[in-house]
Amino acid sequence: MKMTEINQLSLDELKKRLSDEEENLANLQFQLSTRQLESPVRVRTVRHDIARLRTLIHIREHEAAAATPAKKPETTETKAS
Repeated sequence: MKMTEINQLSLDELKKRLSDEEENLANLQFQLSTRQLESPVRVRTVRHDIARLRTLIHIREHEAAAATPAKKPETTETKAS
């Protein structure tokens, strides 16, 4: 999975793809432990894809939080007489 491909996805699609890749990683690790996996390098590539997805999700969520202004707490001023 390339970054150009990932950058075109929406936040919801990124989260779905992340859960799919995590499930795929679990399956690959099971196959690796039972010696059924033909290419152990596939585990590394899936882990890198998960890291890319998590990074992009974090960036998008941070940008969304920065775009919405935070509410300032209202202060009550009292006059000292």
